[in-house]
Order: sequence, then structure tokens, then C-alpha cells
Amino acid sequence: MSLLPTRSPAATSPSQQRDPDATAHDPATRAAALDLLADRDLVVLTGAGLSTDSGIPDYRGPQAPTRTPMTYQEFVATPEARRRYWARSHLGWGRMRHADPNTGHRALVEVDPDLLITQNVDSLHERAGSPRLVALHGRIADVVCLGCRRTTSRAALHERLSALNPEFGAGHDDAETRPDGDVELEASLTESFVVPDCDCGGTLKPDVVFFGENVPAPRVQRCYDAVDALGAGGALLVVGSSLTVMSGFRFVRRAARAGTPVVVVNRGATRGDALATYAVEAGCSGFLADLAARRVG
Repeated sequence: MSLLPTRSPAATSPSQQRDPDATAHDPATRAAALDLLADRDLVVLTGAGLSTDSGIPDYRGPQAPTRTPMTYQEFVATPEARRRYWARSHLGWGRMRHADPNTGHRALVEVDPDLLITQNVDSLHERAGSPRLVALHGRIADVVCLGCRRTTSRAALHERLSALNPEFGAGHDDAETRPDGDVELEASLTESFVVPDCDCGGTLKPDVVFFGENVPAPRVQRCYDAVDALGAGGALLVVGSSLTVMSGFRFVRRAARAGTPVVVVNRGATRGDALATYAVEAGCSGFLADLAARRVG
């Protein structure tokens, strides 16, 4: 639920390139990254890898299967596509809403960055208590009408969907949960699913940025402003994101061009590694717990 991937080569500032002799697994690299982040102003960008410890699968981690999320254009094209989406999402939301913030989410509350930008739609940062937050791709807990633009709660829609489709959940307990908050389900099983419209007659959509949509410009600008304010004395920390899509990668590129140090923490290579001062191969929760201890202690 984000922008379409942009795969053009990234411009690299020589001063921000990672030392080729320092491996991502090197304990010295991890320690140097923690030293760098210990007492600087911070902007933090999080991705799906942060929520895996809460039981929510990620998109591009080492064990992640290939996924083809529904695009915005598909969603608005036909009632059949919307039935397929909402049927799968109805089952997935019934699971995702019970996920709890993990050690990494709680550690970021203690780290208390100047701004926390998340690409995740699961609302776990909000539930953990992070005060200065931009949900870049929206929140799966909200629903918007594409006609009147009124926003309502997903919990209320979930109750309506359950009442309209009382037998639908039976027999699908083993359906695989996907990162977008839905489940794997054959299209033929969704044909009879009933989807209500808004009271105005408009189409209801989760208030998240689908592939093929743009992140609202004011949301992006707030993030740019926070990154720009860091300067050479601050740092941008990326945690749990492969940075494959431009919606997150642009902040890394902007920081690097301004001479702001960038630290990337992820399991597996990322698109931003060449721009990072330090790229650390590590789990998100452990690294963030260590960082919180350094900054609070």
C-alpha cells in the first residue's frame, strides 16, 4: 500500500558512501552506528520489517514470498475487484487489529525522534505512544468514502461486514495473512461477499495509499521539512525498510544530498545502502532497544 516502485539508479554522494571494508554484520559497524545516533537530532523512517516481531509479515524480508497487491486502478475499476479486496481484508483485519506493539515500537517512544515517519499502516506506533508521527501511507484502521471524503472507523465497518456476511469467516482460519492487512484467498471464494456503500452512495476504501496512488503532498512536505532541519549535525535512521519504493527512499536521498548522516538497519540489502553512512544487518527490535538505552541512559 504505497507508491509504485521507482527503479532508477540512485545518485550517491561520496561523503555518504558506506565503507566497503565494513561489513553489515560487523559488530564494529553496529557500535559505530549506535555511537553516531546516540546524541543527535533524529528523524526515523520505519518499514514493514519493524512489525514482524508483532506477527505481521513483511513485504521483502528474507522469507517474504512474492506479492502482488491490488492497485488503486484495479480497486476502483469494478465491483468484483472491490468485493475481492474487502473479503480478503475483512478476514485480515480481524487478525491485524489484535497485533500489539513490540519492543522496537516501544523503544522508539523512548528514542523520541524529532519526527517518526512510518510506511506501515498498522497503527502500532500510535498504540505504542509515539507523539510526533507521520503515517506516510495512511492507516488501515480508517475508512474513507471516495465520494464525500468522509472518514470513518474500520472497526465500525468490520461490524457491518460481519453482519452482512455472517458465515464468511468459517473455514478460512488457515488463510495466510499478508502485510497489507488482508489474507490469501481464491477469488472464487469472494464472489458472494457483500460490500456496503457509504451513506452518500459512494465507494468505501481503506484510508491508505494503494500502489498507483500518490502520498498526499502536505504529508510528504512535513517529512521533507523535518529531514531538511537535521543538517550535518543530525541523522536519518531507517529501520526495517528495503527502500524499494520511492515514497520512502526519497527521504534517504534528500538527507544524503544535504550531507546528513544516514543509518540503515535492516535484515537484507536495501536500495539505500550505497547512500548510508552505516548499513547494519540486524533485527529492528534489538537495535532500537540498544539505541534507546544509549539515548536515555
